[in-house]
Amino acid sequence: MTWRDPRLAVTILPMSPVRAANKRKSVVGRDADDRPARLLAWYDRHRRVLPWRAGAGERADPYRVWLSEIMLQQTTVKAVAPYFAKFLARWGDVASLAHASLDDVLRMWAGLGYYSRARNLHACALAIMRDHGGAFPDTEESLQRLPGIGPYTAAAIAAIAFDRHTMPVDGNIERVVSRLFGVEEPVPRAKPLIRQLAASLLGPSRVKSRAGDVKSRAGDSAQALMDLGASLCAPKRPACALCPLNDGCVARLRGEQETFPRKAPKKTGALRRGAAFVVRRGDKLLLRTRPENGLLGGMSEVPTSDWRAAQNDRTALQQAPELKTIVRWHRKAGVVSHVFTHFPLELVVYAGQVAARTKAPDGMRWVEIAALKDEALPSLMRKVVAHGLGDTLARKGVVAREGDHGRTQSGPLSSSVGMDDARSRR
Repeated sequence: MTWRDPRLAVTILPMSPVRAANKRKSVVGRDADDRPARLLAWYDRHRRVLPWRAGAGERADPYRVWLSEIMLQQTTVKAVAPYFAKFLARWGDVASLAHASLDDVLRMWAGLGYYSRARNLHACALAIMRDHGGAFPDTEESLQRLPGIGPYTAAAIAAIAFDRHTMPVDGNIERVVSRLFGVEEPVPRAKPLIRQLAASLLGPSRVKSRAGDVKSRAGDSAQALMDLGASLCAPKRPACALCPLNDGCVARLRGEQETFPRKAPKKTGALRRGAAFVVRRGDKLLLRTRPENGLLGGMSEVPTSDWRAAQNDRTALQQAPELKTIVRWHRKAGVVSHVFTHFPLELVVYAGQVAARTKAPDGMRWVEIAALKDEALPSLMRKVVAHGLGDTLARKGVVAREGDHGRTQSGPLSSSVGMDDARSRR
């Protein structure tokens, strides 16, 4: 089929499918070899200022890089920044962190979530002091042998702190690369291919600096892609016109930017339900410590029932702490909702008071409400305590912390059945 444009003295022929495909291929391949240089040139002009990032031309501190990478797993830059500042002010190097108690580390971490990271952080500091003389190993292989450091984190530390020629792939880099190359396979199956393609955006392993010395910019290449994904190549409404790699971006050519990366259907765990028991003895609250292993391991909590899909009021109340002097349980209106990685949770909150000299049941303890801010309470338990005590008492010791997730909502407790380290730096 042909048509004649009345504005032109020519007849326009439609492009054949083969010719169209070849044109797209030529555009995508155009200037692909200079992508690493364009990326670094953009980074030198637009790099973000982050509290853990070394300045231009400065050598990165492995401790800061490691601490930030552990904190940033599954967490945003905005949420991490105040925690990073607090940790650095308290423990300025790996030696001081290793000498801290795990309880202190968990208290400082409270509210940031994914608490196994805090336990691994402390274990890793101990291992670095014990096995490496207080110095971070500088290769991916040796870094991966440390507690809490998986393939991504090892690559990130090796590249950023030691300029090893490797490309870590976080959520931002995954998005940039899948759009740039038009990766059709859904994640997580596409991760090996995305890692391979991301590595093609690394510059040469050795380049001459302005000072005349020869060094690698692998760390800058990785951080450039992270910044590109966090700023221009955003999940929604990417600013493609400003992107230094836009000429050959497959997703942009197709107009399908927001559909990448392709994602497999997400499986959501069944809703679990339970009850939490907020017990006061004057100005003190009943707490216990969760087992070291498992969900929220080693953290503080108020007593709770089991968390099950088929949970109801009667079953939950049978698991209340045994306190002889308690008069009655008062069920608070609404439920506390929280979303864990593998399942959502709803807890009904029961409040009660006991006599002044009531002893805590075995494995539990009385804690001053005013001192709750110093307890290693996860964000779920801070919401439970605030809901159980009410706003007035909650302000004495329990405050919402930045990075807390979940919400409190109205609704009855129904009787019906209900980290490797991918993360975002947005």
